[in-house]
Order: sequence, then C-alpha cells, then structure tokens
Amino acid sequence: MLIDYAAILAGFILLIWSADRFIIGAAATARNFNVSPLIIGLTIVGFGTSAPEMMVAGFASFDGSPAMAIGNALGSNITNITLVLGVAALITPLDVHSRIIKKELPILLLATFIALILMLDMTLDRLDGFVLASLLVLLMWWIARQAIRSKEKDKLTDEYLAELPDTMPNSHAIFWLITGLLLLTASSKILVWGAVNVATDLGISELVIGLTIIAIGTSLPELAASIAGALKGEHDLAIGNVVGSNLFNTLGVLAIPGLIHPAPLAEGILERDLPIVLILTIVLLIVGYGFRGQGRINRFEGGLLLSAFIAYQMLLFFTVI
Repeated sequence: MLIDYAAILAGFILLIWSADRFIIGAAATARNFNVSPLIIGLTIVGFGTSAPEMMVAGFASFDGSPAMAIGNALGSNITNITLVLGVAALITPLDVHSRIIKKELPILLLATFIALILMLDMTLDRLDGFVLASLLVLLMWWIARQAIRSKEKDKLTDEYLAELPDTMPNSHAIFWLITGLLLLTASSKILVWGAVNVATDLGISELVIGLTIIAIGTSLPELAASIAGALKGEHDLAIGNVVGSNLFNTLGVLAIPGLIHPAPLAEGILERDLPIVLILTIVLLIVGYGFRGQGRINRFEGGLLLSAFIAYQMLLFFTVI
C-alpha cells in the first residue's frame, strides 16, 4: 500500500507543478499573439486552473470510476468556496469590484441548478454530458465576448496583467505548453491509479476519495492563487479564480464522466453533495454580489466558510467512512 500512497503524493506534486507550467505556457503563447490579458485570464487561466480536475476526471472515467470523477468535481467546488475563499478572506476581507465576476455569479448558480436537474433521474449519461459540455462552449464564447465588448477597463484586467508571465519567446512558451500538458496527463494517471488502489484496500468508496483527498489536492492551485491574490490586495483575482474554476468544474469536469462512462449516480451525490454545492453557491452569490452595496467577504464570513469546510469533512467521516 505504501507505493499507492507514494503514487498519490507524487501525482499531486507533479500535477500542481505541471498545471502551473501549462498555464504559463498557454498564457505566454496567447500574449505573444496579442490576446488581451482579460481574455487570457478569464479563459486560458480559468481553464488551466481546472485542468487537474479535468485530467483526473478523464482518467477516472476511462478506468471505470465515474463516481471518483463526479466526486472530484463536486468536492472541488465545495473546497473552493469553503476552504479557498475562507482562508483568503481570513487573510484580508475580499471586496468584489469586477463587473464580470458579478455577471458570472448568477451564471454559476444557474449552471449548478442545471447540473442538479440533469441528475435528478439518478444518472449522468451521455446526453447530460453533451448538454453540460455545450454550455461550457457557450460560456467560453460569452466570456470572450464580454471581454472584447467591455468599453471600460474591468478591475480584473490590471490584476490579471500583473500576474501574467513576462514576455517569453514563442519557442519557450510552446515548450512549456506541451510539456505541462504531457506531465498533467502522466501525473493524473498516476494519481488516479494510486487513489483507486487506496480506496479498494481501505474499503472506502471512490466517491468519497474524489470528494476529499483528490478534491482538496486538485484545488491546491486555486488555494495558492487566491492566497497570493489576497496578500497582494488583488481581491477580484482571488474571488474570480474560485468562480471561474467552479464554472469549469460544473460544466466541464462533470461532463466528462457522462460522456466517457455513463452510469447511475453513487449514493449520496443527489441527497448530500449536490445540495451542499447549491447552498454554498447561493451563499457565494449573496455575499459576493452585494445586493445592498459593495460585494464583500469579510473575516467573519471567511471564518464561517472555513468552518463549513471542516463540518463537511466531518459529515463525510461520520456518515460514510
């Protein structure tokens, strides 16, 4: 079993590093072709931060473990809202200035509702996967259109510009793009192999492994990015990373098991995990949108979110494990 744990640890380390290299290579390549920083940040970086979840979901589904893939998507969304934003808000209260983030928050809630409706029949089939994937393509088009048509500079533009890699020759950018993608693929395969073996040996369901260990591990890039954004005063970047990642998880990552390995939902997804994701998304919309003023996640709310993360992990431990 030690080799399985070593595979999980090595997979996580390589996964996080390769995702960072992939984002840098993709962002630098796009920048060299004069793509605007806002489009790069909202699409390429947004996709890149969810690349670990997508890769893991793909290999888990190919290996006949769709529950792990679904758990990864839902668990990552829960972790992003509770742990990532909770820790970031405890460092410094997070103000929402970006108009685009305020437009994305209702879309995230709608996407979560759609995912819930599609799975009310207790299955995630190819039609469900196709609908989610199609909505992701539509979302990407909408985001790019918003960035292009924005007449006033959005607050996110400067924050993304500050975080994008310095000028990099095309040869180096393409090298890291390809290398990052290849290592993402390899590390995801190693991680899924180790996780499936551990789940089998310990008698823990693959869903729980996806909701906990893998979800937390694949959310580490978002955690690092949001903490860095909070420390630098880039509040919109800290929140935008979570909103964007959750959109990609809901529409992109959840689509993968449906398209690759249609199957009935594992017990607990519809009764426990999806409702929790929905409730947390509603909470995020309320505090982030700022219906009565400036959208803001203060330290008290950050503490509540972090407490919710701990409570959810305890719920899984006492009811499932």
